[in-house]
Amino acid sequence: MTIEHPTPPAFAVDEIETGESTRSARLKWAIVVDTALPPGRMVNAVACVASATGVAIGGLEGPDGTDASGQAHPGLPWAGCTVLGTTAERLENVRTKAIAADGVWLADMPLSAQTTRVYDDYLATLAETAPADLAVCALSVVGPRATVDALVKKLRLL
Repeated sequence: MTIEHPTPPAFAVDEIETGESTRSARLKWAIVVDTALPPGRMVNAVACVASATGVAIGGLEGPDGTDASGQAHPGLPWAGCTVLGTTAERLENVRTKAIAADGVWLADMPLSAQTTRVYDDYLATLAETAPADLAVCALSVVGPRATVDALVKKLRLL
């Protein structure tokens, strides 16, 4: 089976301005997580949607660096990432609006991803789950700065 994804936004090479404030970037990245989750599950959900985002969004990772001893450190997202918390209800509202927004890319983590131990079992459960029943734990949203700002307006910074 081939799954078609919308083309994710990306930074063009000439847009990568690692010497500028993250607020000058055309695209904004925000992760929103359900704050009712236990801390370990909350952190897991954020890490998982961040991983999917790092793979999908071109130009997001900055160059590798070295410390004063010469030890190498992998590049990190140069454009920044805001991590916000909210209720499950508000999280679903943000998800619904992000899906409908132009130029916005979304990664979500349904509860079933945390309650299954075998990835194929997760995929099977996901295939049988109606969108309204996903019980999303976290979202990663990337898109035009003004659009993402509007989607996450008034959410609490973690």
